[in-house]
Amino acid sequence: MKKKPQQIFKKDNMSKRIGIGLLIALITISIIGLYGRPMEETEEVSLSRVLEEIKNDNVKEIAVNQEEITITRKDNENVTLITQKETGASITETFSNLGVSAEKLNSIQLTIEKPSGFAFWAGSILPILLPFLLLGGFLWFMMRGAQSMGNKAMTFGQTKSGPTKPEDKKKHKTTFQDIAGNVEAKNELEEVVEFLKQPKKFHQIGAKIPKGVLLIGSPGTGKTLMARAVAGEAKVPFFHISGSEFVEMFVGVGASRVRDIFQKVKQSSPGILFIDELDAVGRHRGAGLGGGNDEREQTLNQILVEMDGFEQTDHVIVIAATNRPDVLDPALLRPGRFDRQVTMELPDIEEREAILKIHKKPVSTEKNIDLRNIAERTPGFSGADLANVINEAAIAAASQNKKQVEQADLEESIEKVLLGPEKRSKVFSVKEKEVTAYHEAGHAIVAYYTPDSDPVRKISIISRGNAGGYTLKVPDTDKRLHTKTGFLSELATLMGGHTAEFQQFNELTTGASSDLARATKLARRIVTEFGMSKLGPMTYGQKDEYVFLGKELHEARDYSEATATKIDNEIESILKTAQEKAREILTNYKDKFELIAQTLIKKETIGEKEFAKLMGAPDPDIAKEEAGAII
Repeated sequence: MKKKPQQIFKKDNMSKRIGIGLLIALITISIIGLYGRPMEETEEVSLSRVLEEIKNDNVKEIAVNQEEITITRKDNENVTLITQKETGASITETFSNLGVSAEKLNSIQLTIEKPSGFAFWAGSILPILLPFLLLGGFLWFMMRGAQSMGNKAMTFGQTKSGPTKPEDKKKHKTTFQDIAGNVEAKNELEEVVEFLKQPKKFHQIGAKIPKGVLLIGSPGTGKTLMARAVAGEAKVPFFHISGSEFVEMFVGVGASRVRDIFQKVKQSSPGILFIDELDAVGRHRGAGLGGGNDEREQTLNQILVEMDGFEQTDHVIVIAATNRPDVLDPALLRPGRFDRQVTMELPDIEEREAILKIHKKPVSTEKNIDLRNIAERTPGFSGADLANVINEAAIAAASQNKKQVEQADLEESIEKVLLGPEKRSKVFSVKEKEVTAYHEAGHAIVAYYTPDSDPVRKISIISRGNAGGYTLKVPDTDKRLHTKTGFLSELATLMGGHTAEFQQFNELTTGASSDLARATKLARRIVTEFGMSKLGPMTYGQKDEYVFLGKELHEARDYSEATATKIDNEIESILKTAQEKAREILTNYKDKFELIAQTLIKKETIGEKEFAKLMGAPDPDIAKEEAGAII
């Protein structure tokens, strides 16, 4: 099947070469016919000039070619004279009429030339045919181009992606060993692998393997990697296509490409078809702005039809990935289509350490690298984020001409991934540096003295990204459930910088704007989503995410204006309470607050151990060892 397109391509090239060669030959022949004389110096003269040369006995030879007379002189044979005689008259008759005696003519060598047949026809016919030949050649090339465009138009509805075959040794075969974490997801997908390896085992007992598997998870959790691992374990061809590749500006192209890719997979059975970003074409039908004729809906309909057309003997598995399962059409999720849903979760601390070990293998690192410490500092990081941490550390080490990646490089890369690179070239004035120091000290002191708050890992007044300074807080363990006490402590910490500025300078700046925005959003969620306020265990507001445009178009208000007023008042009360809590802590521990601020002004950065020492707390590492001994 692969040789036919190559043969057609070669034939097309050969026909083009033949056509170009014929056209060049015709042009050459025309030029020869028109300008077929030897290249010599000539001079066109009148008959009177020729008579004068004859009378002076300076003519050696006269050659006659139809009406054209060529005279070769005795004194200069390199320059020939050319003139025209009367039409229909002979050369002797012409010269006799002009008074040249027969004796003079007898002393001159006289030659009568006959034109060749080829030269005659080339000189007579080709000048007439040449414009038509050029026009015909131009039309031929135009028709060839139109035919080529027609062929492209016929193949426009075909997909360009081909299978990644297991015997392709140039590409690394991904297996489950290349994936750390998501053990439950692997266990579910191992059944798919076993079906592709031994389908008869399931057919004999009457079992039906799901036709489609939907991988659901946040961006960077390894959905595409997991799909490749399934193909690698099963050793079957792997077809990969994105949902956005089905949608084009021309109507019907998406459905045509769906038919084409499903046909290719069936021909390569057993195989796997992986559709990335399924939500690009699989959104809820009837909810978009395009109506029933929307191209996305036509493409989705074709996907549904093709999946219904699978037979148990096809041995084809469709794996799709999305991070927006809430917007998918229900028809995709029913049994018989994507009836098995596998959730890819963010890794916990053990899984993060395992992921870091995998990504560390190709990187040259020191022997004493503590990946456990890096895993503890990166809660909420996806596998892609952790890979980026390792890569950023390697880039930083190479830029500093280091031979190996050190622990400090990894710790620095975490902050770079979270907040962006340091901006040491951004110079603050003395006043702005002082304000920033007290602002960050306010965050740190309030976080230290509030219950159920994450420990402070680092404080810095060096600008990173959009932040003039930052206080880095990272929990000791992964948190899946959050308490109201923890939320209130977080609100007080966010208000700590704003409160510290006013308490120290009796003035407010714009530096706390992002803190206030985060605090307001968190307070609203406490009231309207978590049911942790005086309004009781209720949620308020219903988000409609139907959606052609991809974002929420609006939030339906399922409460009255009176309730909206109560919500606003409750949010205001929570924020003011958090502000009072922050002011109380900063007042009661003013000496610690002043100590941290002045240390920041001098050093610009305070690490975890130094912060604990300044606060009079035990060393964090010793505290962890003691806690482990108690357990």
